[in-house]
Amino acid sequence: MAQIEQISEYQASMIVDDDEKSHDSGSDCSKSVVSDRFEVFTRMRLVRLEEDSIEHEFTKKMFAVGMESNGVDAKVVAVHKNLHSGWTRRARCETFLIFQKAVAQKCGGNANIGYGWYGGSRDEICDILLHGFSGCRAAGSHGVGIQLFANNYSFDGAISSDTDENGLRHMLLCRVILGKRELVPAGSNQVNPSSKEFDSGVDSLVNPKRFIIWSSFMNSHIMPLFVVSFKAPANLKDIPRSIQASAAAVRPPPKSAWVNLTAMMNALAKVLPPPRMVLLSKSADDFRAKKITRPQLIRRVRTLAGDKLLVSVVKNFNKERE
Repeated sequence: MAQIEQISEYQASMIVDDDEKSHDSGSDCSKSVVSDRFEVFTRMRLVRLEEDSIEHEFTKKMFAVGMESNGVDAKVVAVHKNLHSGWTRRARCETFLIFQKAVAQKCGGNANIGYGWYGGSRDEICDILLHGFSGCRAAGSHGVGIQLFANNYSFDGAISSDTDENGLRHMLLCRVILGKRELVPAGSNQVNPSSKEFDSGVDSLVNPKRFIIWSSFMNSHIMPLFVVSFKAPANLKDIPRSIQASAAAVRPPPKSAWVNLTAMMNALAKVLPPPRMVLLSKSADDFRAKKITRPQLIRRVRTLAGDKLLVSVVKNFNKERE
């Protein structure tokens, strides 16, 4: 996964047939009788990642953070990579890269790329991979747009997933062009950026959990990278949120040069390659489990991220709080 430019490194062989020649419509996902629980993804030319690959480990780790923080026992069964094969998917990939450059120029060189989780039924996931996003869900708690959840909030994305006939749920892990973000409050009916200055919406400028991509940008600012198939409790939507609420209630107020661990990891995940994020995530877990001290954690973070990047993260964090 590493850098976003690698998305454009297409496979050696050109796929002559368009996506729609192999799949007349997204409904093909549900009409066909599959002998293998992942055959539908294989037919769509997705590649199942080996469990010991860096991409699989990175994705699984990111998934686990959001689940474990809510006390949910969920297990990743498979991760399939979107190779962007076929003319239409390839075109959408190129469109994403073009808009990434355009937004970067507009925002002073930084397109503000992040990871976002999107949960749905298997059929909906297939439709999105084949044809792109086609519309916004009826009820959005923060404006009307495609709503994805930040990398450490996989649980929130999973709530929108449905169980298939094999007892599996599925989510998309996407790269998202956020650009300059604006705050979209809960209950808002906003459907477009409030001005040309903004590119996306968030539920918090300090530590966003929810990304809102407006319908006009839904197929240019979102690039599905992986399909994560997992097993989770049947009552996923009914799991109480008291654990997270309690943690937020007792969290100490930030000081001028303080950044909470989750916010720091979210910020670093936008710019660091997956191998370093895997090591950083492990260090964060060790600290939470009291296996290492705060000074030890700080030394590891400085080694993996570098002082220059960390200073930038702290400055941006404090600037957004002002």
